[in-house]
Amino acid sequence: MTDTVPEQVNGHVEPQVSLLKFTPEQPAAPEPVDNPNLPAPGVTEEKRKPILPAWLKDSTEFATAAKHTASRLGYASMYHGARLPWYGLQLASMSPRGACRFIASTNRWLWDREAAPLRDHAVRTEDVEEYLHLARLRGNRVRLRGLVTVVACVFGVGFALWLYVMAPAYLWVFAAGGVLTLGYFGQQPDAPVIGPAVMRTELQKLTGTIVLRALDAIGNPKISAAIKKGGAMDGMRFTSEITRDGPGYRADLDLPYGVTPDDVMEKREALASGLRRKVGCVWPSGDPDEHEGRLVLWVGDRPMNETTKPAWPLLKDGRVDLFRPVVFGNDQRMRWVEVTLMFASIVIGSIPRMGKTFLLRLLMLIGALDPRAWLLAFDLKGTGDLGALEPVAHRYRAGEEDEDIEYILHALREIKEELRRRAKVIKSLPRSRCPESKVTPALADDKSLGLHPIVIGIDECQVLFEHEKYGAELESICTDITKRGPALGIVGMYATQRPDAKSLPPGISANAVLRFCLKVMGHQANDMVLSTGAYKSGIRATMFSRRDLGICYMAGEGDDPRIVASAFVDAPKAELVVARARKMREEYGNITGHALGEGPAATVGMDVLGDVLKVVAASEEQVWNERVAGRLAELRPDVYDGWTAANVTTALKPWGVTIRDVWGETDDGEKATRRGFRRADVVAAVTRREADRLAA
Repeated sequence: MTDTVPEQVNGHVEPQVSLLKFTPEQPAAPEPVDNPNLPAPGVTEEKRKPILPAWLKDSTEFATAAKHTASRLGYASMYHGARLPWYGLQLASMSPRGACRFIASTNRWLWDREAAPLRDHAVRTEDVEEYLHLARLRGNRVRLRGLVTVVACVFGVGFALWLYVMAPAYLWVFAAGGVLTLGYFGQQPDAPVIGPAVMRTELQKLTGTIVLRALDAIGNPKISAAIKKGGAMDGMRFTSEITRDGPGYRADLDLPYGVTPDDVMEKREALASGLRRKVGCVWPSGDPDEHEGRLVLWVGDRPMNETTKPAWPLLKDGRVDLFRPVVFGNDQRMRWVEVTLMFASIVIGSIPRMGKTFLLRLLMLIGALDPRAWLLAFDLKGTGDLGALEPVAHRYRAGEEDEDIEYILHALREIKEELRRRAKVIKSLPRSRCPESKVTPALADDKSLGLHPIVIGIDECQVLFEHEKYGAELESICTDITKRGPALGIVGMYATQRPDAKSLPPGISANAVLRFCLKVMGHQANDMVLSTGAYKSGIRATMFSRRDLGICYMAGEGDDPRIVASAFVDAPKAELVVARARKMREEYGNITGHALGEGPAATVGMDVLGDVLKVVAASEEQVWNERVAGRLAELRPDVYDGWTAANVTTALKPWGVTIRDVWGETDDGEKATRRGFRRADVVAAVTRREADRLAA
């Protein structure tokens, strides 16, 4: 064993690691792993502090700060203005005590009483030279201060006599001011007459000590050990000073080696306790521009759900291009957040009464402000929450009755046909016009091609997919829209209050690009909306409270999910936005369908059981699902095109047809077992259905 030479790095000593190399002949001497001549990467990053603070450069933040300051000044003025007479009486009653204090302090100042202890000390120590020096200083001070006092008294009396002769009214003003001034000095220090108009009791300035205390409180052993050691040995340090960032504080720091921001986010409640803030004020996150150990801790002055939201910029003015990012909400720091609806399918999930429908309506309003777009709004709740969109909707329906479901079915069949038509149009275009085989803004502007954006919003979509007669077909169409629609200029939005496998079929939930998850109750619902593994990664919409209305996790826009509060646009405001959108559409020439009083063309409904019996011969006792799917597509391609064995299973199960392992022969003549059903079970299901209809 040989000794290694310690090396000093960043102010502390680290032992130099040795790597032993052996040869067959003799033991090799240890060679250091750390080469002192190894060149540095040569990469230097500089972060310049802004010349002007953020609130001066951003008009929204400046307006917010100015409004807050003006509001406080106005309130304080009204508060104290109403109490001025009472303040005057109190100060007048305290003026004698103030006069006594003034005389006593003036007398102490005049005779240099503050230096008396020094002179007494010189006398007790018999320091003659020091005493004489202090005595001379006292004499000079007393003469000067006495002269000032005499001049002030003579000038004051003379000024009072002059006012008495020249302007007696002003003498009373100065007298009243003098009395109030004496009363101010006569106050008790712990009970001032003029108190604060606004009590500040709940907040304290964020400091490094408080941040470290809070991080230590979350119980992470690596963080706690690093704090006890001072942090340097474990890589834990603040990377910049704590600053104000919007309506809160921002602290940037490196976590200990091996600790990530997700470890802190999982303990958000404990972190809030350590900071002595409400959990709605505390938002830890990573820094996408830095390494995986950088933590950005933002601590708000107020919880997100108690902060006044800025007005939506598109509420009174503005036009939307669905191919570009559009503001739809704000983050914890009241910064605007944008979303791009084109080329995406969207899933919105939450428990009831958390703002799911409001968010869906807001996204539909964004679509309405693009005059090229067709809107299809379907409210399966039946309360008319999407009713404001009727004047601009190509298709609109509210309700869950059979006739409502059939209307939606016909409308979605039209969209399915539109999908096919658009695919053919794009395929026929030259590469110079359509290089990426998808709808572009230029193609959408060309009315002759008919490739305008189409936005479909379905609230309580589980009602569609669980319908016993049309559920399978509706699921098939919506899955197709989710998969192929984004590239063809069709945006599908699905909102549900029961995010499970039946309410959000896997074909939809797995292919949705944009995901909005408001409060949910469990990790299954959380991952159903935000994608598998989100809960384990610390992206947890379960942490929202019942008061966090409109606050959600948004995934799919940017690299990482983020917390967003959607802009609040109620029904009356939505109607104003739609009225403006209608006017733009009239100028553009895009008032169609429901907005003109027209409905979808009725087509023959889908009878799965009857169609299955048509394609399965009576001689076939049992058959594979995959073969039935192919035969159905040949029978009615407009309805069953793209069906697989899974679609057949989904369509037959609600009718009580048992899906089982079926022994059969492949096209190659080999024997195999695959999922299928017995024809007799389908016949029995048809018999039961007809009996139920007759009984009804």
